[in-house]
Amino acid sequence: MQADPHPASPSQYPVDAAGVRSWLVGLQQTIVERLEAADGGSFQRDPWQRDTPPHSDSALAEGGGLTCILEGGALLERGGIGFSAVSGTRLPPSATASRPQLAGRKWEAMGVSLVLHPRNPFVPTVHLNVRFFVAQPPQGIGEPIWWFGGGMDLTPYYGFDEDAEHFHRTCRDALAPFGNDLYPRYKKWCDEYFYLKHRAEPRGIGGVFFDDLAEPDFPTAFGITRAVGDHFLDAWLPIAERRREHAWGEREREWQALRRGRYVEFNLVWDRGTLFGLQSGGRTESILMSMPPNVRWAYDQRPETGSAEARLHERYLVPRAWV
Repeated sequence: MQADPHPASPSQYPVDAAGVRSWLVGLQQTIVERLEAADGGSFQRDPWQRDTPPHSDSALAEGGGLTCILEGGALLERGGIGFSAVSGTRLPPSATASRPQLAGRKWEAMGVSLVLHPRNPFVPTVHLNVRFFVAQPPQGIGEPIWWFGGGMDLTPYYGFDEDAEHFHRTCRDALAPFGNDLYPRYKKWCDEYFYLKHRAEPRGIGGVFFDDLAEPDFPTAFGITRAVGDHFLDAWLPIAERRREHAWGEREREWQALRRGRYVEFNLVWDRGTLFGLQSGGRTESILMSMPPNVRWAYDQRPETGSAEARLHERYLVPRAWV
């Protein structure tokens, strides 16, 4: 559907945090089950609960979630899919630095985040995150502050045009019911966000990314977020199935490990979600489940001219209109 040119005020719609949570729980379960069928292995399911200790810093979050991990699988060398729902009475500096109006508010944050690191270097790593945040007004006077955020992006080690086109086409089609302007806006945002400034290179071929989404109203913002999450499997699984039997050797494995190093650098240096989770006292194992199992760095590493590895840099690690 196209956005209403005269939308109702966001305050006219109740903020349904329970509905968001129910969808997130179901999304995690669906993705876990489909990936188990594709891999043949089983995810370890690790439910967790955190209570704020007495006399602790009130910025620490309390809550719980479910972390699902599959390691050493046929398709996935490591895959992590986490659901969390945490709350607190004071936000960490990473949140209030740009939003001083949030100071002193009770808050709740929930989301599903996943990173899949395949075994075969010809299958791309993929990331999905969908999240919701709400902060209640002090003393219950006024309106809550809320927003959605999320996106998905693809990080290939070896590039294929048909894979990039499929992934971006699925992202575009997911957002199309909400207006033809969303995909190009969110694609550009993704290209700009998943960028290693210290290396002046993108993390991968992008996808879509959005944050602070609270317009035009709660139902529409929730619908956009649902569309992204519900299209994830359609975006990545066909690529994984197409490439998983591609022959590879030591050269490809070494390149995969080197490129994974870039992934680690981004997550630990630039990713806002990682910073928020660590500063708010989140569960470290769940926050860092996105780290690849095997990774390496080499001094001033440069791919051989004319190689498939060099082609990744020349054709794929540049902003490009794939659809």
